[in-house]
Amino acid sequence: MRSVCVRIFVFLLAVVLVLSAPAGSQKIALAEGKFLPGSYTNEYGTRNYQLYIPSGYRGQAVPLLVMLHGCTQDPTIFAAGTKMNQLAEQQTFLVLYPEQPSSANASKCWNWFLPEHQERDKGELSLIAGMTKQVMNNYHIDKNRTYVAGMSAGGAMSAIMGSAYPDLFAAVGISAGLEYKAATDLISALEAMKLGGPDPNRQGVLAYVAAGSNARAIPLIVFHGALDKTVFVVNGEQVISQFAQTNDLFSDGLDNQNITDQPSSVSNGQVPDGHSYTVSVYKDPKGNPLMEKWIVEGMDHAWSGGTAGIPYNDPKGPDASREMTRFFFEHPKNK
Repeated sequence: MRSVCVRIFVFLLAVVLVLSAPAGSQKIALAEGKFLPGSYTNEYGTRNYQLYIPSGYRGQAVPLLVMLHGCTQDPTIFAAGTKMNQLAEQQTFLVLYPEQPSSANASKCWNWFLPEHQERDKGELSLIAGMTKQVMNNYHIDKNRTYVAGMSAGGAMSAIMGSAYPDLFAAVGISAGLEYKAATDLISALEAMKLGGPDPNRQGVLAYVAAGSNARAIPLIVFHGALDKTVFVVNGEQVISQFAQTNDLFSDGLDNQNITDQPSSVSNGQVPDGHSYTVSVYKDPKGNPLMEKWIVEGMDHAWSGGTAGIPYNDPKGPDASREMTRFFFEHPKNK
């Protein structure tokens, strides 16, 4: 009789926890692993974060994925929308969600458009890289399988992080983002979001120069809605062009068009009862896939395949989270 009462109590407690959870966080409440708070501080300030540790982690070497949320979002909402913690539970990897507070940006946007947050080991880049290394030191992370991805402002910051830290991140994922240093102030940021940033070939050269002795080709996967009216789809095209130029220089130090923004293959797909999409694949000189671009027809400014009912998520698109992790784990740094 006592065991029955205990089971009823546990069930009722679980119901209360789910019903009292903030909107959009129910997926987190139901996760099997741990979603733990943390923080990192250096001379540029302090940033909090959430870290998801799957139940299958037992101290073995596992991948780490750094997820940068978009404007008005926070780690809990971003995790619930992308469903990345569910994938981490299935595939056993850690997920780090840095948090941008309203004190740093009124809309909680990463300040990707300000020069003081665009350089290696400076500003917000140093904070994101620092907390990434902190997690790597505290847990058994495979140093060859650490990745960064983001949505919107987080996507733009992911482009900068991947370009500035090719020694830290094995690959980059960008959803509805912009190219490396697409803007230098708020006015140019708003313009770039509509019309695109500077010449992506020039930005690609700048990214190569910024990497310095850390230079290496960076695998990239891009998702963008064809109907995005916040960050127009031209930016998804420019991200590919910029990384193609950067990777071309990384491949042998020469701008010889060994890697270009012309796809090696293009295919089309359709989500049942959802959006159609086009996938372009770009290969390196050895014929290995290096970059992917997914353009989702009918999708606005959203995470493709995200959770219904959470802003900036479109469940009718292909599953960006699953495709990104598939792409990432095919591209460790030592491959």
